[in-house]
Amino acid sequence: MSPVSQPWPPVAVEPAVPHPAAPAPGTELGVHFGECFGCGDELDAGLHLRSTVGERFVHSRFTVTAAHQGAPGLAHGGLLACAFDEALGSTVGNLMRRPAVTAKLETDFRRPVPVGSTLYIAAKLDGVAGRKIYVSADGHLDAEDGPVAVSARALFLVVNFDHFSTHGDPEALEKLAAQHKKNQQERAQRDWEINP
Repeated sequence: MSPVSQPWPPVAVEPAVPHPAAPAPGTELGVHFGECFGCGDELDAGLHLRSTVGERFVHSRFTVTAAHQGAPGLAHGGLLACAFDEALGSTVGNLMRRPAVTAKLETDFRRPVPVGSTLYIAAKLDGVAGRKIYVSADGHLDAEDGPVAVSARALFLVVNFDHFSTHGDPEALEKLAAQHKKNQQERAQRDWEINP
């Protein structure tokens, strides 16, 4: 990752070892909730971020549309931070398989990201200290090896599932549960078709 002024992670950490049930490299990650602004497919102006598990990174793609601009023709910085929050959160959720929420997110904007360009975000786990999970990412402009336009690092905190039931919208949680059940049924059907 890119050099920064302070060490990262800022505390002593243990290696962040992916969960045994984490998706294998090459796996395309699905939408975790259709109405998620970051990865969902039900919001026209959403980011529609798509991610794939790599050997050491989770690779995400975000194409900037006119709905994402701040200054004329350029991506809004807050939306870029949102894309990194989604990519880093997807990395934590899919690789660690533990419910976690963003506690701190830092972004470093290095170059403009024009409307019509695609940001290729490579996110990795940096370490674990108790409930704290540290992650970082670089966003490359228009190619996986393109120039770095944005870098980010974040701290996620592991929470209990009741964090979401206490603070979330009950109707949205019911929708999420129904979507999860449907996804499991579809996965079971595909597995059966492959291994009759």
